[in-house]
Amino acid sequence: MSKPSVLVCRAVFPEVVERLKTWFEVESNPGDRAFTKPELIERLKGKVGAFTTGSVTIDAEVLDANPQLKVVSNMAVGYNNFDVPACTARGVLCTNTPDVLTETTADFGFALMMAAARRIAESEHYLRRGEWSKWSYDMFVGSDIHGATMGILGMGRIGQAIARRGALGFGMKVIYHNRSRLAADVEAQCKASYVDKATLLRESDHLVIVVPYSKESHHAIGAAELALMKPTASLTNVARGGVVDDAALAQALESRQIAAAALDVFEGEPKVHPGLLRVPNVVLTPHIASATVATRRAMADLAADNLIAALGFGPNAGNPPSPINPEVLRA
Repeated sequence: MSKPSVLVCRAVFPEVVERLKTWFEVESNPGDRAFTKPELIERLKGKVGAFTTGSVTIDAEVLDANPQLKVVSNMAVGYNNFDVPACTARGVLCTNTPDVLTETTADFGFALMMAAARRIAESEHYLRRGEWSKWSYDMFVGSDIHGATMGILGMGRIGQAIARRGALGFGMKVIYHNRSRLAADVEAQCKASYVDKATLLRESDHLVIVVPYSKESHHAIGAAELALMKPTASLTNVARGGVVDDAALAQALESRQIAAAALDVFEGEPKVHPGLLRVPNVVLTPHIASATVATRRAMADLAADNLIAALGFGPNAGNPPSPINPEVLRA
């Protein structure tokens, strides 16, 4: 009996590909070329499953061209690259990789916030250009982290982990805004207080964005929101591109409406708004918040576990660990 076929859309750890080959005929992409939509549609022909990353869009057009597709397994916690309603309507299961990247992403988000507040990237560029000739009392003075007010927009797993770092490690006052207020015991663990969005923007010394991307959260931070922030404030985005209006942010940074920003995600990435590349008071990284060897391997393993189980194989056959639309399993 022949094995079912799956597509691994981007390069991943070879050991993970080999594990998938235990159960499937695997077409992989070791050259890591990003497929165009027509190429993706063609390569999915005959495949019942796809191992995807956030750069691989699965929408109605892709699904309709491949009605045999049963599972799309994302090696990411975010899944705005999936049209989940379209998948659900066609009986295609979507999965993601939550939890395994929470602490690593929180570490990076906190590091970005510190880098923006203390002007680390800006001062390093100054040094590398050979411009440092003397000490001065106001050279690259920034903002303190300890004792400052950190605001978090989006208080899920990663937001809570960042809150704990600030409150417990740096004695920060933590305020947050979320679609729904956390339980009292969770707030106590994070030492965080719920506020409305306007208060969050007005009172934060350092605003960290961790809200998932959706139509509702598109440009949740735009010109109007930036106008409410302190001129001394920093903004850090480790959520998804599109949650922040990058054009408005670039303008706010250029005019010094806010002091600094740090971004790991961008609208239309890997393209970056040219205004962000021009201003000195922003730290830019290429979507690497989860990028440690251990965490990326854990993400890949979980994505493989989901794909194997969803297609009826392995010790968890029929019960993938992290389905996004579990109603498909019950259909």
